[in-house]
Amino acid sequence: MNNVIDGLTPEPLWRYFAELSAIPRGSKHEEKASAYVAGVATRLGLESQTDACGNVVVRKTAATGCEGAPGIVIQGHLDMVCEKNDGTVHDFDRDPIVLRRQGNAIAATGTTLGADDGIGVAIGLALMENCPVAHGPLEFLFTVDEETGLTGANNLGAGFLQSRILINLDSEEEGVLCVGCAGGMDTRGVVPVAFEPLPADHRLFLLKTSGLRGGHSGLDIHRGRGNAIKLLNRALRDLAAGGARLIAIEGGNKRNAIPREASAIIALPETSIGKVEQKVKNCAALYKAEFAVTDPGIELTLEKLQSGKKSVIRQAHAAALMNLLSVMPHGVVAMNGAIPGLVETSANLARVSTTEDALVVETSQRSMVESEKADIVATVCAAFGLIGASVSHGDGYSAWRPDLTSPILKTAQAVYRRKFGKDPVVKAIHAGLECGIIGDKFLGMDMLSMGPTLEMVHSPAERVPIDSVERVWEFLVAVIETVGKGKID
Repeated sequence: MNNVIDGLTPEPLWRYFAELSAIPRGSKHEEKASAYVAGVATRLGLESQTDACGNVVVRKTAATGCEGAPGIVIQGHLDMVCEKNDGTVHDFDRDPIVLRRQGNAIAATGTTLGADDGIGVAIGLALMENCPVAHGPLEFLFTVDEETGLTGANNLGAGFLQSRILINLDSEEEGVLCVGCAGGMDTRGVVPVAFEPLPADHRLFLLKTSGLRGGHSGLDIHRGRGNAIKLLNRALRDLAAGGARLIAIEGGNKRNAIPREASAIIALPETSIGKVEQKVKNCAALYKAEFAVTDPGIELTLEKLQSGKKSVIRQAHAAALMNLLSVMPHGVVAMNGAIPGLVETSANLARVSTTEDALVVETSQRSMVESEKADIVATVCAAFGLIGASVSHGDGYSAWRPDLTSPILKTAQAVYRRKFGKDPVVKAIHAGLECGIIGDKFLGMDMLSMGPTLEMVHSPAERVPIDSVERVWEFLVAVIETVGKGKID
């Protein structure tokens, strides 16, 4: 792995990223990553504290002469989204991420890279080891379980942080200063189903949608990419009209990822197999045409199975399930009227799975406006209610309201203009950041989010441009120096 990062600068940053990539750290399983960060702090002789949730804070005293400067929290999250390509052999609980050089970028081999937010964590670790400029007091906050519920941020204790400036390193566009984010809610429905014996003249097949790009359910929801579950269900409805019987359906992986793959086990009467095979080919051609720009690799395939379950879902129940997936909201619901290009409200049909007696459907809803978030959540609940599903919710999280008068924002803008000769983009994003929660817990926190460009996050195509990381490092260091010299606006 080391030869992949040989020669990259700053050297400590990439070294720490490679070491972190070797540590399994899927959401809710960050124990080894937390211990690693605390161990680095101990090796460097820095004070650290780990709370009961697994969050770690490390404190670095001010450089000589900068003791009176405002303190800054540098923050990133330890967990990563664990996605892999179909056919990739990888155990996210045990195996390291296999890094590879891809031109001017670092990527993984068949899995998500974890640059979201491994690069942010690596930047923090490199600054812990050596902040190359005069700086005030620095705190490095490493949170857990950001991706599946922001659990770490939600459980931060009142005295965990001392500083009142926070720079979050979980944004994904270089040259962008993020000052706000959407709030969100997860909604899960469990739909009871009953089975009956497989008809004697039926044969088993696997119907599958694959090859879609997927992506982040907030940052990429406006790009028009296909949802594998929606497209699979569209084909299922057509085949059901020709006698296909549904046995099981699986699709998607994470609540904050647009589904890239989905499959269904179906039973077909022997007399209709030829017609169904032709229908699948026709549907595949339609999908290829419809998604030629956004998902050129899309595939719809039908494969005969040699064995499997000897029962099918009752037709009435299967029809109700397909209707549910048809009406379940997915995609952009509303655009923001004040900020051009900003999605205000959206929904993501994220995952479906079949158990012995139920279909489980997992969704997420986002909005910059709390009342609109409540409304789209209610819409999803109404869809579940149409077929008597039981519904539950995650904890949810609040939106982070933009403050364009923020002193750290003004300082960062001035530093950016000085270094790069142009203004940075200032925007809010349609994704969840921990800033909203941290701001609620630590009143008076002046916050900003930034980061290098990350491409295709939450998918195995994820990659991070090397030169973007270096420029963001230089920019952040300059901001820290400006604050350390007492020049914050």
